[in-house]
Amino acid sequence: MVKLGAMLGVSILLTAQATTSGPLLMRHPTVNATTVVFAYAGDLWSVPKTGGEATRLTSAVGIESNPTFSPDGSTIAFTGTYDGNVDVFTIPAAGGVPKRLTYHPSADQVTGWAPDGRSVVFSSGMLSNTDLPRLFIVSTNGGVPKPLPFPSGSMASFSPDGKRLAYVPQVHWQQAWKRYRGGQAYKIWIGDMADSKVKPVPTKNWNDSNPMWVGSKVYFLSDRTGPTGLYVYDTASGKVDVVVPGSGMDIKSADAGAGAIVYEKLGALHLLDPKTKRHQTLNVSIQGDFPQVRTQFKNLAAYATNGRLSPTGVRAVYEARGRIFTVPAAKGDIRDLTGKDGVAERYPAWSPDGKTIAYLSDESGEYKLVLRDLATNAERVVDLGEPPAYYYSLVWSPDSKRIAYTDNRHNIWALDVATGTNKKIDTMPYEDPTRQVTPAWSPDSKWITFHRDLDNHLNAVFLHSIETGKTTQVTDGMSNARFPIFDTGGKYLYFVASTNTATGAAWLDLSSYGSLNTVSSVYAMVLDKDTPDPLGPQSDEE
Repeated sequence: MVKLGAMLGVSILLTAQATTSGPLLMRHPTVNATTVVFAYAGDLWSVPKTGGEATRLTSAVGIESNPTFSPDGSTIAFTGTYDGNVDVFTIPAAGGVPKRLTYHPSADQVTGWAPDGRSVVFSSGMLSNTDLPRLFIVSTNGGVPKPLPFPSGSMASFSPDGKRLAYVPQVHWQQAWKRYRGGQAYKIWIGDMADSKVKPVPTKNWNDSNPMWVGSKVYFLSDRTGPTGLYVYDTASGKVDVVVPGSGMDIKSADAGAGAIVYEKLGALHLLDPKTKRHQTLNVSIQGDFPQVRTQFKNLAAYATNGRLSPTGVRAVYEARGRIFTVPAAKGDIRDLTGKDGVAERYPAWSPDGKTIAYLSDESGEYKLVLRDLATNAERVVDLGEPPAYYYSLVWSPDSKRIAYTDNRHNIWALDVATGTNKKIDTMPYEDPTRQVTPAWSPDSKWITFHRDLDNHLNAVFLHSIETGKTTQVTDGMSNARFPIFDTGGKYLYFVASTNTATGAAWLDLSSYGSLNTVSSVYAMVLDKDTPDPLGPQSDEE
């Protein structure tokens, strides 16, 4: 057995950012009459509205986020993980012992306050009959949360009189998908607390989020012109106006309070006076011990991945935290092949002749193939097909003369190791993050087999001839055939196929959601007409 438990990593040196130069990644700011509070490095910090040295308010091992001041500015509600679960907490504005308000096992995310300051608004999966969260209020004294009269919601802000609620009724599955215009695009509804009727803020499938009710107007973030900016909706006239145009980087979050709006853009905090439209950028300095970025030793056993055995089986090669290690099966030491900091090294593969380890490296700024001679420790760097790209699944041919691999553009390639020539074998037509394609070689190194999707979204098995360059589909496309591999004699091709996948092969198509009981079987294909069928009928009759 390879001794993964013995993989103790080298020290990795990181330096904490503690000056005002460059983005500080201050997130989820909130503001009262004198102070701005924000989340940074998993804790809450406060800084005067004029800027200056930030003060840490929380220091728990878990993550504190989503701070928001109460209407009178005396209390901060936030999302915390003090007791292992994601719940709602409050602390005094100047800091203090956190008070836990919710106890449901679902994640409870703070979204705001009730206008009277006696209750905190939060979103949670409790009492939800769908995969969308609902909105609740919970008293600052604790107790049983009360659901708001709307079936779903993830962000919310009450009108000053508490009779209406501006809220976002859904969530994003992919938070970082910029300029998304699909069915999950954020929208803001104005809901009536008395009868649950809603009126949408005018939109054309843009992403409108982070509502903030100020007087008779609702301020919000929107990407309606591309980059996310700040807009305002007049509830009386129904008109939407731009306040801070979207340009450059997105405004990521914002909050309103004490006659000001504070927002975060590219890690910097900005204050806006809604009446005068005057902007102020806060100069913030953050000093702290930040144990997360200290030099430290890491046990790499949990990070070891993409392991490959040496030809003799005496050692194995692994990738761990961007470095390549060889590990003994029984005797000897673990070796860090390169010992390079600031470089991501991926997908190691040991050549069948035992002389070379191939892996991917981004040392040049883009991923390239590195061939490391194990006798001399010399490196040879080779460009791969159609850079720049991400590459995966390095597979040596049995004669150690070629390497097959794939890329993020769904291409399958073969590299001639001697010449460095890359040849594109085939291209998969559809995007599918669940796809796992690893080419496999025939024992004589003359053929590559792989599966890819067809126009009908089902997968088929293919064979590619290195000598002729011809690619041939060898399954009929009526089943979902995947993961082909040659037997050791090169006479049979084994693969897995399903005949009841149906529309489930389409992955993101909504009709695939009902394909829950797909089953597959293992098949063998005879590659030569003179080779007998291994599953043919047998009889002992004379």
